[in-house]
Amino acid sequence: MIGVHFYEGLWRNESPMVVGPTDLGFWSANSVFDGARAIAGCAPDLDLHCARLVRSARAIGLEPELAGEEVHALCIEGIRMLPGDADYYVRPMFFCRGGDILPETGTTLFALSIFELPMPGEDAGRATLSPFRRAAADQAPTDAKAGALYPNSQRARRDAMARGFRLAVVLDPDGNVAEFSHANLWLAKDGVAITPRPNGTFLDGITKNRVAGLLASAGVPVEQRTVTVADLSGADEIWMTGNAGKVQAVTGWEDRALQPGPVFRQARELYAQFVETCRIVEAVPSQRTVMA
Repeated sequence: MIGVHFYEGLWRNESPMVVGPTDLGFWSANSVFDGARAIAGCAPDLDLHCARLVRSARAIGLEPELAGEEVHALCIEGIRMLPGDADYYVRPMFFCRGGDILPETGTTLFALSIFELPMPGEDAGRATLSPFRRAAADQAPTDAKAGALYPNSQRARRDAMARGFRLAVVLDPDGNVAEFSHANLWLAKDGVAITPRPNGTFLDGITKNRVAGLLASAGVPVEQRTVTVADLSGADEIWMTGNAGKVQAVTGWEDRALQPGPVFRQARELYAQFVETCRIVEAVPSQRTVMA
């Protein structure tokens, strides 16, 4: 896999081993990460992802020594080491080394991995309702992009796939739609773009808010409100936004087939145009200059 990794002040070709069995970051999941993208030399909203990483760390009791701007600078440095005509996943992390029960008793360390991951196509697949819900804000660190939250997302996705679907729709503790297991959810009805209003049970996605702003600026009505399962059943379109695939269409809801519709098409095109404004390197092959 083509990639570079930053850890303990050095760039490396190979992914470093960073935790051991006595570290809170391993056995107690005291870790946070963020996911950004470098798309053919462009890095959309990379600064916002880096700033959120620092907020996430502080939310679970970690004490990051790097500011968001410093994480951003390292991400840019790493991206520029790699060929500029490929797509990459950018994953900065903070985690706890050592510690006894509370992460404040340990040391907060930083790691960054940037590795090739092609952008997927527009078809995200079919979705089903998951039996697993998002936690309330007083039940889990829902204000952080914390590794501890992801086993719940994974079991929702695993259940959906076992039933022949690719996507899981998860509800919040009140029984309203929160998001997909790994991405924010959108629907369109009568030309209006609708997405669940943030309520503290799921992350208010960076890509989601970027798409909301782009659509609104283009004159498309955008509503962030409570969404029910009935809303999904009556939707003209359903799509998703997230870092892995950015803007992708959902092609089925339960036993109902769906087609990519005009609101989705406009959202995807607007986002593609936005990406081009975020260029940081020339989209041509370049030579890696990484350290061992």
